[in-house]
Amino acid sequence: MNPGSIVRCRNREWVLLPAATDDVFVLRPLTGTPDDVVHVHRGLANHVGYTLPFERVTPAWFPMPAADDVADAASTYLLWQAARLVLREGAAPFRSLGRISIRPRTYQFVPLLMALRLNPVRLFIADDVGVGKTIEALLIARELLDRGEIRRFCVLCPPYLCEQWARELTEKFNLEPVVIRSGTVGQLERETPPGKSIYEHFPVQVASIDFVKTDRNRHQFLQFCPELVIVDEVHGAAAALGARQQERHALLRELAKKPDRHLILLTATPHSGIEDAFRSLLGLLRPEFAEWNVGQLTEPQRIELARHFVQRTRRDIEQSWEAETCFPKREAADETYELSGTYRELFERTCAFCSEIVRTGEGLEERKRRVRYWGALALLRCVMSSPAAAQAALARRDGPPGQAPASDEAPEFQSFVFESTEDRTEDEAPTPAVGAVEDVLAGEDRRKLRELARLAGRLHGTSEDTKLQRAIEVVERLVTEGYHPIVWCRYIATAEYVAQHLHQRLGEDVQVVCVTGRMGDEEREARIAEIEADRPRVLVATDCLSEGVNLQEKFTAVFHYDLPWNPNRLEQREGRVDRYGQPARTVRAIRFFGRDNPVDGVVIEVLLDKAREIHRTLGTHVPVPEESESVMQAVLEALFLRGGGRGAGQQLALNLGIPQMAELHRRWERDVERERLNRTRFAQRALKPEEVRRELEATDAVLGDPMAVREFVLTAAQRIGLPVAQDPKRAGIYRITLDPSVLATLPDVIRLSLARGSPLATRQSPKPWLISFDSPTPEGAEYLGRNHRFVAALAHFLFEEALSRRDKATVSRCGAVRTRAVQVLTTLLLLRVRYLVEQPQVRSPLLSEEVLVVGFAGARPENAQWLDTSEALRLLAGAKPDANLSKAEKQELVRRALGQIGEWRAASGEQGSGEWGEGHPLQSAIRKRIQERAKELEESHKRIRQAVSLRVRGLDVKPQFPPDLLGLLVLQPLVLP
Repeated sequence: MNPGSIVRCRNREWVLLPAATDDVFVLRPLTGTPDDVVHVHRGLANHVGYTLPFERVTPAWFPMPAADDVADAASTYLLWQAARLVLREGAAPFRSLGRISIRPRTYQFVPLLMALRLNPVRLFIADDVGVGKTIEALLIARELLDRGEIRRFCVLCPPYLCEQWARELTEKFNLEPVVIRSGTVGQLERETPPGKSIYEHFPVQVASIDFVKTDRNRHQFLQFCPELVIVDEVHGAAAALGARQQERHALLRELAKKPDRHLILLTATPHSGIEDAFRSLLGLLRPEFAEWNVGQLTEPQRIELARHFVQRTRRDIEQSWEAETCFPKREAADETYELSGTYRELFERTCAFCSEIVRTGEGLEERKRRVRYWGALALLRCVMSSPAAAQAALARRDGPPGQAPASDEAPEFQSFVFESTEDRTEDEAPTPAVGAVEDVLAGEDRRKLRELARLAGRLHGTSEDTKLQRAIEVVERLVTEGYHPIVWCRYIATAEYVAQHLHQRLGEDVQVVCVTGRMGDEEREARIAEIEADRPRVLVATDCLSEGVNLQEKFTAVFHYDLPWNPNRLEQREGRVDRYGQPARTVRAIRFFGRDNPVDGVVIEVLLDKAREIHRTLGTHVPVPEESESVMQAVLEALFLRGGGRGAGQQLALNLGIPQMAELHRRWERDVERERLNRTRFAQRALKPEEVRRELEATDAVLGDPMAVREFVLTAAQRIGLPVAQDPKRAGIYRITLDPSVLATLPDVIRLSLARGSPLATRQSPKPWLISFDSPTPEGAEYLGRNHRFVAALAHFLFEEALSRRDKATVSRCGAVRTRAVQVLTTLLLLRVRYLVEQPQVRSPLLSEEVLVVGFAGARPENAQWLDTSEALRLLAGAKPDANLSKAEKQELVRRALGQIGEWRAASGEQGSGEWGEGHPLQSAIRKRIQERAKELEESHKRIRQAVSLRVRGLDVKPQFPPDLLGLLVLQPLVLP
């Protein structure tokens, strides 16, 4: 018995799968999936004295259809569709596509092709924000799993992204991950067998990098780490001065030391302007990369690094890889407000106060001077954010004045001012920074701070807060125009303040949800998940959501209530909605600033306009050289030290022609040139889109594309009595109303699949379940791909029922029609064929399958004219009955066809024999066509291997005979010849 043979064990039929060892049988149910596989020890199964004969593994064969199993052509066509959708080990070169629920874009296969030529896989994916790096990385992981090259893998990511990664793995890649972090590890340890580590036991893991890097957990993780590790937002783990980053980097260095470990690094900002930090990441791929000067690579070095590094802009992708637009169009706009008299007074008095403490601190020692700088900037940011943030920062503290912090503490105040993209931004009020300044001030200056707090209180929530009032107008207009905006705020106090007043103005018809850093990761996830996708909505958030979080399914615009002082953060915010998977064709991005606010003027002219111009010219975002000290020094110089405010009542003046700013821009221009070169050198243009597209189309022909899934679901649902109606207002969306009376009539397996995640009819007046077969998926709908739980349940139900219930089944294995579509009697056969794919230097072959439709015209097999595949498929899908056939006539036509086919077993009586079909005219012709198809598949596998420079000698695709005869359709001409 060879792999691919059909056997009988435990009173049922199975497919024998390839096994990693010789001491077990690996069995998959005849109509099952890889999830149903069992292992039977050969010694027990075939022991002569074994007392349970039903445990023995013996040769068997696929059950033949019978003439009684007869219906119409539509029934046979539906059976063919179900059989295709049941397949998981597809015969095409990319094995993973049979097991995922999405249809990736052509460009997303580039990292996979790169990975297939590497052993081990050491890959750095640095594509633009929002192009789908998660999908690219998980395609590699899924492919390696399905090829048997790995058995376990782990995703390391910041803690706030754990749930999102787990959801992507579950919904799109049909894997069952566990999330490993402080709140889950206890339960996971209870589920782990004694003596095993959780990192050893669970095959698919999503782990918080900050949990794993600790002294308590690092050793165990390194000891039992899976074969593949994916590291997300890896720029936050580059070698740097920060303690947290250093610990993360030390963990990754230890992981990379294992020479055979697969490692995939992901970030949209690989280079923060610090060359050593970037090289420290490259060194994780190969140690020598850490020593190379990326700006001065030799050609051999460039070629070698290009095998491990891919960096593409959206412009690259749409111009070189995709025939149609796959990203939304981003419409950038500016909206402004003007300070009221009261707000202007608060602003000018704050500016004067800050200018004075900075100016008088110039003669102090470095430690005290830096404290004043950061405190002044923090206070100014709060005042310009909102009266609520100003009040929070200036909240009166009890106790006597303290001492200024030691010099090594002062840099911690940076997080209250500058939005670093290396780590999460602190969104609490900068009380420590303001308080440290207050501690070193004289009593009169401390009283000035109290006066500023009282003035902010007078503004709170009034019409004098013109920033708030104008913002509400703009957000209201966005909602009216059909957008669903995210309002980005710098501080928690501002976010809560804005959300409160938006809710008051917009009313109950619009959902207004506020999410801030005070919430835990799980609470933030829950708040976003609770937002109803079929109602207008506004999300007010701080930057706790701006990095890595997918918000494109529910939101279509961003409104920067507070301008970030880091252009990198601006791009990250906008990238939450402007990304792959955004169902809207257009997203809106609005910068909001005061026309008479010089603070906003500095940030826009020094940083944000420069970033916008770079993006317009280069087609991608280039991070500002991110040494927050130098960036803030440039802003500080522009605000306070060169022509700054000179006292209360005087507007802050700007001085943009300062050395620090010029140096910042010089460094930025240098980085732009480096990025331009990198995206030229590492865009992987040597890989040809048409070659990838050709293989994907071949895969669609085997497994079924999204259009085939839609056709199957709509037809099958009608057959089982489940009403599915197209939404009359929105194209691409279908509605399923799960009425209790309808649910009661459905088969159990279908009803259970509907219970997982869709709205159930157990509620009063349930909302309809909105579904779509399009990707990106329209707003508010759930995507149904070939591996969606409902599609899979529907396909398995129809397929299994056709084999087991025969003439009582919903669809039948045999059909017969009288039709104008043919001129002579024509027979179509539905064959499920198994192949063994033998690969060079791989001991165990891979089993793959496909469902073929072959057909012949003529009443006598020896004189049959065989149809080409496209014609056979056309007839299967399109032949319509043009005259009635009685059931008895149908049965006679099918009985005659089955007689021509003959006994469908190998001559030796066992599966897998090379004798099947020989000597029988019809079976011999089928054997020849399957062998020709195997040769086509072999060439397809070789093309992919050649594209990634892998060895092809020794690759062989061997069909296993006989194929499974799933069903047949007889087409009788309307006028007999």
